[in-house]
Amino acid sequence: MADFFDQICEVLAENGKKYPGNLTANSDIREFFSAVKTPQPEPAPVKNDPPPVMPRNVNTPKPLNQPQHFNDLKSLCDSLADCQNCPLCRNRNHIVFGEGNPNARLMFIGEAPGYEEDMQGRPFIGAAGQLLDKMIKAMRFTREEVYIANIVKCRPQNNRTPAPDEITQCIPFLHQQIHIIRPEVIVCLGATAAKALLNTPNGISRLRGKWCNFENIPVMPTFHPAFLLRQESAKRDAWHDLQLVMSYFFSREKK
Repeated sequence: MADFFDQICEVLAENGKKYPGNLTANSDIREFFSAVKTPQPEPAPVKNDPPPVMPRNVNTPKPLNQPQHFNDLKSLCDSLADCQNCPLCRNRNHIVFGEGNPNARLMFIGEAPGYEEDMQGRPFIGAAGQLLDKMIKAMRFTREEVYIANIVKCRPQNNRTPAPDEITQCIPFLHQQIHIIRPEVIVCLGATAAKALLNTPNGISRLRGKWCNFENIPVMPTFHPAFLLRQESAKRDAWHDLQLVMSYFFSREKK
């Protein structure tokens, strides 16, 4: 295991010190991997080449028409204050709009709020959110520097997967969030987020680790933190995906 972490640090050192955010400490990487118990094969070396502008492995999504256009996140959020577009409104405690830097270079998109998120109105604050914080830190960002949102803004009962009609009703608000923020990279967390945003039937195992595209914004699908908590060995694949995102930012810094 020590050799694995030393190799990661060597790769990061070769890439230079121009990544956004703070320099990734060896302890930050170890913190992300701390729950891994079973040794797994090392991931393939990460290349610094930027992703293709228009990948062919997914369909190019066509954002839905918006009933009203907003130019800032606050106005968009206020428009959702009493949203009753789908049945999810009946049992919610809070709408979980999203949070973070409105000018974020990096945006994370998950599936839906869970119990803790519904109670507090904030995304990714439960156990999966704590792991996401470690992922963000290992990427040399802080939570305050990125933006975090979900495909749907209200919690499905029993944390079930959002139904297609619920996604259809809610995803236009996410499209507007992306349009307002215009991040340089989007990371889709899990199958539901990737399928909905990229308009593809492919599962996360086929999508992860490959650059995709949404409105000319590079998209990297990877595993949801909740899945990583259940399947700890998948953290190595997720870290490989995150390294590709870091390499993309580094390639832009060099230009």
